[in-house]
Amino acid sequence: MTKDKPAAPVCCSNQIVVGSDTSLPEICQIQHAILENAGHAIIATDRDGTILYFNRAAQRLLGYSWHEVVGRASPALFHAPEEVIARARVLSAELHREIKPGFETFVARLDSEGLDENDWTYVRKDGSRFPVRLAITAVNDTQGELLGYLGIASDISLRRQMEQELRITATAFESQAAIMVTDVEQRILRVNPAFTKLTGYSAQEAVGQKPSLLKSGRQDATFYRRMWGALQRSGHWQGEIWNRRKSGEIYPEWLTISAIHDEQDRLTHYVSTFSDISNLKVAESEIHNLAFYDPLTALPNRRLLLNRLDKARQAGKRNAQYGALLMIDLDNFKTLNDTLGHDIGDHMLVEVANRLRRCMREGDTAARQGGDDFVVMLEELGNEAAAAAVQTETMAEKIRHELALPYRLKGATEHFRSASIGISIFCGQDKTTEELVRQADIALYKAKEAGRNAIRFFDNEMQIALDRRATLEAGLRNALLRNEFLLYVQPQVDSACRLVGAEALIRWQPPRQALVAPDAFIPLAEETGLIVPIGLWVLDTACARLRHWADDPRTRDLYLSVNVSACQFRQADFVEQVSAALIRHGVAQGRLKIELTESLLLENVADVVAKMQALRTLGVCFSLDDFGTGYASLSYLKRFPFEQLKVDRSFIRDILTDADDAAIVSAIVAMGNALRLSVVAEGVEEEGQHAFLVEHGCQLFQGYLFGRPVPFPDFEQSLG
Repeated sequence: MTKDKPAAPVCCSNQIVVGSDTSLPEICQIQHAILENAGHAIIATDRDGTILYFNRAAQRLLGYSWHEVVGRASPALFHAPEEVIARARVLSAELHREIKPGFETFVARLDSEGLDENDWTYVRKDGSRFPVRLAITAVNDTQGELLGYLGIASDISLRRQMEQELRITATAFESQAAIMVTDVEQRILRVNPAFTKLTGYSAQEAVGQKPSLLKSGRQDATFYRRMWGALQRSGHWQGEIWNRRKSGEIYPEWLTISAIHDEQDRLTHYVSTFSDISNLKVAESEIHNLAFYDPLTALPNRRLLLNRLDKARQAGKRNAQYGALLMIDLDNFKTLNDTLGHDIGDHMLVEVANRLRRCMREGDTAARQGGDDFVVMLEELGNEAAAAAVQTETMAEKIRHELALPYRLKGATEHFRSASIGISIFCGQDKTTEELVRQADIALYKAKEAGRNAIRFFDNEMQIALDRRATLEAGLRNALLRNEFLLYVQPQVDSACRLVGAEALIRWQPPRQALVAPDAFIPLAEETGLIVPIGLWVLDTACARLRHWADDPRTRDLYLSVNVSACQFRQADFVEQVSAALIRHGVAQGRLKIELTESLLLENVADVVAKMQALRTLGVCFSLDDFGTGYASLSYLKRFPFEQLKVDRSFIRDILTDADDAAIVSAIVAMGNALRLSVVAEGVEEEGQHAFLVEHGCQLFQGYLFGRPVPFPDFEQSLG
């Protein structure tokens, strides 16, 4: 402040001091009191920006005391530095002169009246920031000379917040969701554009009306009573509702209603927001179908079936009604799929589903489990088990007959397929869901075992047999590891009853149990594939015994026959396995004989012949086992390099009493001799049988008459 100009008012902590020529102390005190008690921050500076006055409101607002700023600081202290710099750049461009960031930034915009008002960002002593409205006025003396500047600042944080909320509200009101504002009497006061787009009603048509304008009629009075009850209790309700557009179209929407109260907690308005959920409903339906229905046949899938089955069991417990579960499997469907293609197979599955629907009563369920497996659940079959079984069998026969009708799948060609059906009856919750399904599966297995195209009911004997089979399979899987198999041997003799060879026969001796005969476990071993490792063990053990026989004059000239299953023979490396066993044990040529059954000769003839020829070069001989019981013919005997035929015991048993059996055996022996094949008669138990066979030219014999199957040590000891 210069000495040649009138002094500007200078503020101290408690009073205003005016120039020495001032004589109005009382007026000054009043002015001081007004400034100190003002609601806005007041800051006075000299012409250079040094702060001369800083009122109490300014001190409270900014956190600085009088002594920290008066006479020492510039108002720039309270401003965000980056904001000051930015505004200085703008001013420089507008005024076409350089404006330095600092005090000049604040006063450069003063208009002709010496006034400027703008929004700024203030920075408190603690570093916190807030928006203010700052009005800057130039202060002049009576002669118009500039004395300084007066700044009045107001905190506008609340205003900014309200403006932001208004912007948010306005944006929300223009959102894609329909909005409707009503008064407490439910008269519509305002709607947004989305409301018009969704309902078809313009704002002019809707305002003054009530929301019942949109009612579809699908919700009853009870629904609305509950809705308004919830709204009154909590001030909020949301849920799914059906409304009607202006066009009359009914559509689903998701509605949210909120009650609005004033400061005195008095209800003033209701605000409703809603959106069309038609697409969501379609998506939900599609998801439901994917989750609970088979996409190919549109029948319920396994998940939905089990759900309905559980409900049927619960209902049956209440009303004591019987129900039934039918497992249906198309016979030989895989053959059709493999030969005609999966598209034809799918066509057939769809037709099967349609036929099942035609067979169903109201309330019954037909489902597809997958592949060619279908399930039918019958309910309300009465209170008597016998009557329920009769109704179920009638329905099963109807289904079996319907599915056996010809199918037109491709052009005019008719295709025929039968079905096997397994049935489990239930009443209430006497069986678990898992038990029912398992029992129906067991019955289906029995139906297929009976030759297919059959119907079987589950009974306890089936379960017992299945449990026995499961126990047998479990033991069989560990038998090799536990060294539980034994190899027995039964002698083969010539017409003079001289020993020429023997057949190796496997036995199973589980620990602490009776000896298990081959008929009890060989079929199971073939079904499970265990016959392959078991067969390899038999082959190796037999070769090891032949090596032992080679050192004994009593046995060195004997051959040993080993039965080989079709499954084992079809292994790609079977020839290599036999070769390895022969080499490993040093077996002489012509001592190992492999017995094959006729079933092996029905498929892949070229491969079978090639393997047999390869083994012949290794010195292995071949015998056709159980001749006469299958499909053997002269063409087989001509194409395959067999050296021996074995006549099945079923023909030998009655040759002395049955003329047909006698004729068959005589023909087989004659044919074998004519083809230069040795013929072995199995199951010879009587002298008369032996004499008949010798008379008709049979050369080799095997049966109890000449020796029972015994362990190798016992057999060798019996040779003397």
